[in-house]
Amino acid sequence: MSEEMQNSLSMDNGYTGLGKVEIAPEVIEVIAGIAAAEVEGVAQMRGTFATGVAERLGRKSHGKGIKVELADEGIKVDVYCFLNFGVSIPAVAQKIQDNIRQALFNMTALEVQEVNVHIVGIQFENPKIDQDVEQEM
Repeated sequence: MSEEMQNSLSMDNGYTGLGKVEIAPEVIEVIAGIAAAEVEGVAQMRGTFATGVAERLGRKSHGKGIKVELADEGIKVDVYCFLNFGVSIPAVAQKIQDNIRQALFNMTALEVQEVNVHIVGIQFENPKIDQDVEQEM
């Protein structure tokens, strides 16, 4: 894959002779992050220490928990998230995949090859339940 393709995605459909449209992978990350966070049952997206510090300082990171890979076969999106306790994991994962695929198609007219959902944890709604579970272990 060419170096230019690694840094941005060109849109070929709808060429009007006015120029070309390129979409940065960061834009795809933000769209996918917002689409995943909108799904009922998603507690939060996994971020790094740096995104946690930035959020405490007031900067919202919409692309956290999302990894985008631009490959020859197409766009591959990996989603890393925490779910609420008690939700159906397969159902929520399917909704995340559908929501991301639909949002990216609606906003960029790009088809996604894969949307891989990685559930990295469960978040309990009641802090007391968290303490009880830790004491049992």
